[in-house]
Amino acid sequence: MWDKKKGLFEKKSVAVLGLGKYGRSLVENLYELGADVLAVDRNEELIQDFSDNCTSAVCANLANEEEVLALGLKGMDVVVVATGDDLAASIVSITVAKEQGVPLVVAKTSSPRMSSILLKVGADKILDPEGEGGARSAQILMSSNVKDVYPLDRNMSLVEMMPLDEWIGKSLEELDLRGNMNLNIAAVREKGGLWHHANVKNPIMPQSVLLVVAGKKDLKKLGGGKYIE
Repeated sequence: MWDKKKGLFEKKSVAVLGLGKYGRSLVENLYELGADVLAVDRNEELIQDFSDNCTSAVCANLANEEEVLALGLKGMDVVVVATGDDLAASIVSITVAKEQGVPLVVAKTSSPRMSSILLKVGADKILDPEGEGGARSAQILMSSNVKDVYPLDRNMSLVEMMPLDEWIGKSLEELDLRGNMNLNIAAVREKGGLWHHANVKNPIMPQSVLLVVAGKKDLKKLGGGKYIE
């Protein structure tokens, strides 16, 4: 049976540095999904207006190393550097976060050249705001099992994901994900293989990739756990 104390989305602490349009969307969606979110920007008025949409909001100049150090990023599961075209602020933020031992530092980029630089200074992953919105990024960041999210409309999404540990070795019939979690498995494939209809009698394997149809309200209520590389 599904353990309701566990979930697809893991309880994480996430710092979002930079509150442009993309950063604000990311903070709102992460907070809605249950993350502890630290929002940081140099615009004090924006920080005051945004304080109800996150766990905590701090005004800081992200191009200033001392101010970034003062944020206390050590212990964060994820740091997202969303400072846009401000290359200096991005470099300082990434460098400090990695020096403080943050396991996953993700950087928003505005060009292939900027992507190359940010990867060289320590970013673990690059986010492409043109290719994915804040809601989609939030869902991917909140689970180490989720590979991608394809919104169908404001209510439903297709989620490409690896199986949770407690699903492995059990069939869809045994798990009854539709009854327990209101999730529907649309298709399954093995890594490197083609998609095919899921057989409810077959056990889910560790290398299985699942395509899940889920409503937003059903994803929102899932939580618990930590980031795992």
